[in-house]
Amino acid sequence: MANFTIADVKALREKLGTGLTDTKKALDEADGDMDKAIELLRLKGAKGNAKRADRSAAEGLIAAKENGNGTATIIELNCETDFVAKGEKFIELANQVLDAAAAAGATNAEEALAADLDGKTVADHVSEVAAVIGEKFELRNVRQVKGEKFDIYMHLTSKDLPPQVGVVVGYEGEDADTAHGIAQHIAFANPSVLNREDVPESDIERERKVVEDLTRAEGKPEAALPKIVEGRLGAYFKQIVLNEQEYARDPKQTVGKIAEGAGLKIVDFARLKVGVGAENEEGSED
Repeated sequence: MANFTIADVKALREKLGTGLTDTKKALDEADGDMDKAIELLRLKGAKGNAKRADRSAAEGLIAAKENGNGTATIIELNCETDFVAKGEKFIELANQVLDAAAAAGATNAEEALAADLDGKTVADHVSEVAAVIGEKFELRNVRQVKGEKFDIYMHLTSKDLPPQVGVVVGYEGEDADTAHGIAQHIAFANPSVLNREDVPESDIERERKVVEDLTRAEGKPEAALPKIVEGRLGAYFKQIVLNEQEYARDPKQTVGKIAEGAGLKIVDFARLKVGVGAENEEGSED
């Protein structure tokens, strides 16, 4: 006769988020000893982590917080299925990872994975939880944003899922409503950099060559090439530079002009979207 009850099974499942069958088997093997059952489930899951290494983790969530020291942190934590992504255990894990990354001042995923979380590294903690739940987890992105004040905007692509797109804007000024509007614009327009000067020279030269080749192929007069190329490069900058983008709420004005008119200075920003860069994504078109 089993030395555990249905209540024990329920309590263990709530604690670990494990399946009914696996939980009952672990308790049976452990003769009702909860601690031993937990260890058995973790060992079983750890073996499964290696098998799941090549699987795609394209679901998940975005989470962000202000750190109270002139910075904010935003992370992307991934899993395999939306069912797990919206579960309490995964959301709790994301918040734990976010807190640990923020406390460590992490500026990228590598630094965050090495951060302390209850006496172990974030990497080890994520691996343990993934082992128990039985899916591949991946901390794909961590960004730190600097600023005097912050607006954090989390976009829900589905009411049943946690945020799939997240934006943090660091700014100076008093108009919080406009700062929030700019954060929403970033979620929609996906700029790459704040100012034109932030675009890598190698990217500019690559785009310039593409534009020159295209313009020549169109048979444009050689004497007109420089002006046409510069005009088309300007269009390129308007696509990727936040302050030069047409503001989503008022396309007749740029984001830079909107911020200036509101007495704001955008200092920094970050935008993350779940799944971009995952194996089943075709680049970062978002």
